[in-house]
Amino acid sequence: MCTSLTYENSQGDHFLARTMDFAFELGGQPVFMPRNQKIQGDAGEFTTKYGFIGAGRNLSHYMFVDGVNEYGLGAAALYFPQYAQYQKTAPADKLGLAPHDVTAWVLGNAKSVADLRELVHHIQILDVPVALLGLTTPLHFIFSDPTGETAVLEATSEDLHLIDDPVGVMTNAPQLSWHLQNLSTYGTMQAAERPLHDYMDFSLKTQGPGTGALGLPGDYTSPSRFVRTVFNKHYSLKTAGTPATLNLLQHLLDSVTIPKGVKLKADGKSDYTQYRGYANLDERSYFMEPYDNLELQGIKLTDEMLTDWDTPVEYPLDHTPHVKYLN
Repeated sequence: MCTSLTYENSQGDHFLARTMDFAFELGGQPVFMPRNQKIQGDAGEFTTKYGFIGAGRNLSHYMFVDGVNEYGLGAAALYFPQYAQYQKTAPADKLGLAPHDVTAWVLGNAKSVADLRELVHHIQILDVPVALLGLTTPLHFIFSDPTGETAVLEATSEDLHLIDDPVGVMTNAPQLSWHLQNLSTYGTMQAAERPLHDYMDFSLKTQGPGTGALGLPGDYTSPSRFVRTVFNKHYSLKTAGTPATLNLLQHLLDSVTIPKGVKLKADGKSDYTQYRGYANLDERSYFMEPYDNLELQGIKLTDEMLTDWDTPVEYPLDHTPHVKYLN
């Protein structure tokens, strides 16, 4: 399933974070993809111009689900079941891409959200399955850059265009427009307490603090995760610096992180948060936090990597739980 959000800290640095919630073990890890690569995608070959880092896996070719490139453009792919509509073929003047290759193509070819608004008119997303899953993955995508501009791509017709995301949050189905309208249902919630009112001659006694957020949905459905993330993002106190901001983003994602076993599918398998990913778009750094080790593990794009390296590099994750004893 998945939840994603953008964040701007008090110093003006921009971040893109996400949970990766899925039952099938994806096996992603941090990967560096150099500039000027020819990638044999599942819908045909495509080329990249820019270097990027993100969560990837090398099967028949490298596939990415999120990351950040050398210009600070961040991207994340999230599940979009029953709403994604892909085409069978691409027009002669457009590049055909499999859904699971879109993230790599974007990070390798777009400098910004504004740049991508034009570039998406030159691609078509095709109904091509990914061998790992044996099906065509229904996806939509969130993009953000160091200007703070954030937009979503939802392939609900053959006409592809970016949709502005004013709250910088995305979950899963339905469409973003539905989620934004649904926010009005919760528009009276606030961080501050709301006073209780007596009924007739009966004086109500408080049940404790937290009445401002009374009614905030707590389940793991896509609409509830969207509302919860918007509320927590909006009212959380601003941070300064990368470590403090990453720490805050960890706390924001805590409310939508799914433990194994609490969200079962029809086949009895459990969707769970396999990892959480964090990109500092200004710093061009990327961090992963696997389910079994909550320590952030990151890589940072350097000028040397971009100018001198010409081969993809994988960075295996440490899955050992870390515990620190103080005595």
